Amino acid sequence: MNFLRVFCITVLCLVITACSPKPEFKNIDITGSTAFGKDFSLVDPDGKVRTLADFKGKVVVMFFGYTQCPDVCPTTLTEMKEVMALLGPQADKVQVLFVTVDPERDTAEVLKQYVPAFDPRFLGLRPADEVSLEKVTKDFKIYYKKVPGSSLGSYTIDHTAGSYAFDPDGHLRLYIKHAQGPETLAHDLKELLK
Repeated sequence: MNFLRVFCITVLCLVITACSPKPEFKNIDITGSTAFGKDFSLVDPDGKVRTLADFKGKVVVMFFGYTQCPDVCPTTLTEMKEVMALLGPQADKVQVLFVTVDPERDTAEVLKQYVPAFDPRFLGLRPADEVSLEKVTKDFKIYYKKVPGSSLGSYTIDHTAGSYAFDPDGHLRLYIKHAQGPETLAHDLKELLK
């Protein structure tokens, strides 16, 4: 009798799971992937070490870039600001993280001014040292490379332009392609917030 009860409950759970609607994302669904980073340990502008656990209960959008980026980074942050406006009250359940790949120039003070200028809820993070930068970029499969500029000591950085999104439980769910438009991204974040 006990076996029959366990069997019936198991079948019921499978039926409920099969009937649950699967989110229809417009970006790349990487749910369950083990090839990408699961966590990070980065420093905020106030010197506090942050990990994914600090943002539990929120959808986290994580973007790698640098403050002197001439195009991709400000475009992405502007798009995310527009996404937050489209989300309305749900925006308070989203945390945008800007992770610098240029800690040499992107000091805590620079990040503290630059990132919240797009939206006060956005947070800039930096690796504690070069080893931490290499670890987080390797974990998240982020390409970055210094490109010498025209004058001595100047440089730009080529880097991956996409972002990642974690669900409120801290599971990596999406790879977000660059310049999808705020409506597309807002749609996907609403799916993650359900």
